[in-house]
Amino acid sequence: MSASRQSGTTDELGPEEPEPGGAELLAALLDGMDAALCAFDADGVVTHWNREAERILGWTAAEAVGRHGFTGWAVRPADAGEVEERLLSAMDAPGRQVHEFALVTKDGGRVLVRMQSASVRGGDGKSSGVYCAFSEVHAQIDLERSIALSEALFETASWGVVLVDADLRPAVVNEHAARAFGVGRSAVLGRPLADLLGQGVEELESALTHVLAEGTPPAPAELWVTVRAGAEDGDERRCWRSGFLRLASPLAEEPVPLGVGWLFLDVTQAKQAEQVAAQLRFRSQQLHRAARATAECEDPTEAATVQLDFALAGFADHALVDLLAGEDPVRLVRIAATPAGPPGPCRPVATAGIPVRYPEGHPAPQSVERVGSVRASAGAGASVEQVREWAAVRQWPDNSVHALCVVLRSRGRTLGVVTFLRGAGRGQFDRSDATYAESVAARVATSLDLSQALSP
Repeated sequence: MSASRQSGTTDELGPEEPEPGGAELLAALLDGMDAALCAFDADGVVTHWNREAERILGWTAAEAVGRHGFTGWAVRPADAGEVEERLLSAMDAPGRQVHEFALVTKDGGRVLVRMQSASVRGGDGKSSGVYCAFSEVHAQIDLERSIALSEALFETASWGVVLVDADLRPAVVNEHAARAFGVGRSAVLGRPLADLLGQGVEELESALTHVLAEGTPPAPAELWVTVRAGAEDGDERRCWRSGFLRLASPLAEEPVPLGVGWLFLDVTQAKQAEQVAAQLRFRSQQLHRAARATAECEDPTEAATVQLDFALAGFADHALVDLLAGEDPVRLVRIAATPAGPPGPCRPVATAGIPVRYPEGHPAPQSVERVGSVRASAGAGASVEQVREWAAVRQWPDNSVHALCVVLRSRGRTLGVVTFLRGAGRGQFDRSDATYAESVAARVATSLDLSQALSP
């Protein structure tokens, strides 16, 4: 229990009878404070001493109240005069004063404390004493570091920091996170995450809900998201390496989640570089396996189709091989193809040497005329019927959405063209895809050239 001198209580409350329970309320308030508190009257006598002061120094309220200053018990004799002068100087100074000095514990140890002192004014405006709130310096420094860390995270951190409330809405965001969302910091606050993110928002909300229910996960997670229109990168997919911290109130007896601290860093470029490297390794291995397999083929045409079977893995759904039957105009004859339905191995086809009826402007004849690669696509917004019509006009399987036609060249001659086709489940062919397809086409052309050379 805290102790205090009761004289003067009536003067502070007024000339009437003191309010019932007033002293008990004051004692409860003092004992419930997180900071150590003591007070001195105008003569420098200790009048109040709470439990936190007892915890830090070891002196009980009964031992402290009534003593004159700290001299002879809570400070060393050499420091007593300076400490008392600095404390009582607050009676005549405006505002609060902050001091740091060493106090002596009951067991003889020393504790460095930071103390704030201020004058206690009576009803006439005159000083009637001093109250002092103090804490151990290391605890104060820890608090200041925590505050400084919070301010730094929400102002100058080089990664995104978002405080999400229990309703999964951003409550605080830093500048980095606001730039990632593509809107101002104030515009983010209170909005549903679905207003800020497109793809990937369900995974993010699921992660936040899990953290609120189960606590902080043991490791960061990598989330692929798209930012809504208005962001710097439009609808481009971004990979955010995210860490989550469940925030609980330190004032509650039981942990009550206040929300989730979400820290993220954009690692899109690194992840894309990893994917490209993994893709290059896989394709290199496929070319190596294909070379070993084709070396065992007696028929060069079979070797060409085996090469395509290895190339299709993870690359395309269909492959068509057309040989050049005439150059003016360009006429192409189909000699091998994969099944038009589900993906399957590339096999020779019987067409009796009849040219394929390719319409004008078709990518395959264009590839022969340009002696290079030609890409084509049905378009991102095309309906299923439009895609089927687009593929049917070009003599391709009806599930084809993206095409890449690569010329077959060997010994300085154009032999034909190989067409790779992708369905809706794959993306468009890009420059790296064309490079890989050209490497495959060179090997296929060599086998087909050999086949023609061996034909009677």
